[in-house]
Amino acid sequence: YSLENGKKICLLGEGRLINLAAAEGHPASVMDMSFANQALGCEFLYKNQSLDLNVHVLSSEIDKQIASLKLEGMKMNYDVLTEVQKKYLNSWDMGT
Repeated sequence: YSLENGKKICLLGEGRLINLAAAEGHPASVMDMSFANQALGCEFLYKNQSLDLNVHVLSSEIDKQIASLKLEGMKMNYDVLTEVQKKYLNSWDMGT
């Protein structure tokens, strides 16, 4: 394509999202979890407005919530750790 100012551009993928049009972009079944992570991250920030201005890592609980919702939506079952198992996992120290 030629622009009015004489410059030329090469349009890739017919102007569509390039990761979908000219490659293998992530399918909706992956992107829904990414969007859920972003939405729950926004909710976390809204509920914790007193946080300092910095980069914060979302808790693993949010990841687990998203994974749980995804598996439920797919009608899949999964095992849940017992309190004893959780206690054991959290009790280890470095080394053997």
